[in-house]
Amino acid sequence: MLLLIQYTLIFASVLILVALGGCFSEHSGVINIGLEGIMVMGALGGALMMKYLPDSAPAPVVILLVVLASVLVGMIFSLLLGVAAIHFNADQTLVGTALNLLGPAAAVVIVRAINMAENPDNVSSTVAYKVAKKAFLIRIGKFEFSWFMLFALLILIASYVVLYKTRFGLRLMACGEHPQAADSVGINVFKMRYAGVLISGALGGLGGLVYITAGVSEWKFENGVAGFGFLALAVMIFGQWKPVNIGLAALLFGLFRALSNVYTGFDALVALKLPSTLYNMFPYIISLIVLVFVSKNSRAPKAEGIPYDKGQR
Repeated sequence: MLLLIQYTLIFASVLILVALGGCFSEHSGVINIGLEGIMVMGALGGALMMKYLPDSAPAPVVILLVVLASVLVGMIFSLLLGVAAIHFNADQTLVGTALNLLGPAAAVVIVRAINMAENPDNVSSTVAYKVAKKAFLIRIGKFEFSWFMLFALLILIASYVVLYKTRFGLRLMACGEHPQAADSVGINVFKMRYAGVLISGALGGLGGLVYITAGVSEWKFENGVAGFGFLALAVMIFGQWKPVNIGLAALLFGLFRALSNVYTGFDALVALKLPSTLYNMFPYIISLIVLVFVSKNSRAPKAEGIPYDKGQR
C-alpha cells in the first residue's frame, strides 16, 4: 500500500505540473498539445545536467541546476510554438503535433551523438544519472519521498494564486477569453500569450524530468514519455482548466497509472489474472471514458486556438 501511495504521488506530480503548463497556455489563448515533446526535451536537459554534474556536488546545487536545465530547455523548445502560433498565426494544433514528433526524435539524435562521441561503439539513446538522482530523494522509513512531490504541491498552490489573485493572472485569462477587450484596456495580448506559452514550457519541461526520474536511474529516450503529455491534457480538461480540480484529477489518473507498477503486491488483483498490459492501459482507458462524459460540458477559454487579429472586433 505504501508503494502504491508513493507511485501515485510521483505520477500525480508529473500530471499536475504538465497539466498546469497546458492550463496557463490555454488561458492565454494558445492551445498547447505539444506538451509531450516539451516533456521529452525538458527531461533531456535535466538528464544531461545530472550526467555531467560531478558526484561531489552538494544536493541543493544538484537540485537547483537540474531543475533550471529542464525548465530552460522546456521554455526554449516551447518558443517554437510561441513564434509559429503567435507571431505567424500558424495552426496551433499542427504546430503542437510537430513538436510532439520533433521532441523525441531530436532527443534521440542528441543523446546518440553524445554517446558515440564518448564511445564510437555506443549507439544507444540512454542517459544514466544514478548518483545525481539521489539528491531528489529522502528515505522516510519505507517511504521514498521525492522533492518533486513538494514542488508540485507548491506550484499548484502558486498557480491558483497567480491565476485568480494577481493582476498578471487576470490579464492572462482575459487574453484567452476576449483578447480584443483586453487589448482595448491596454493589455499587450501578444506578450501575455508568449508568457502563457513560456510558462507551459517551463512546467512541461519540469514534468518531463519528474517522469524520467520516477523509480529509474537511467532513461532510454527512444521510449519518450509514454503519452503522459496527452494524459496531462485529459487531466486539464477533466479539471476544467482550474488548478484545484487539476490537482484532484491528477491524483485519480496517477492512482491508475501507479497500479501498473505495484498491482503484483495486491493478492486480490493478482487473483484476477489480468495481463500486465491491461494495467498499463488503465489510465488511458479512464481518460477516454472521462472525456466522453466531461467534454460536452467542458468550459474551455473562448479564444483558445484563435490567432489574435488586432483589427478584429
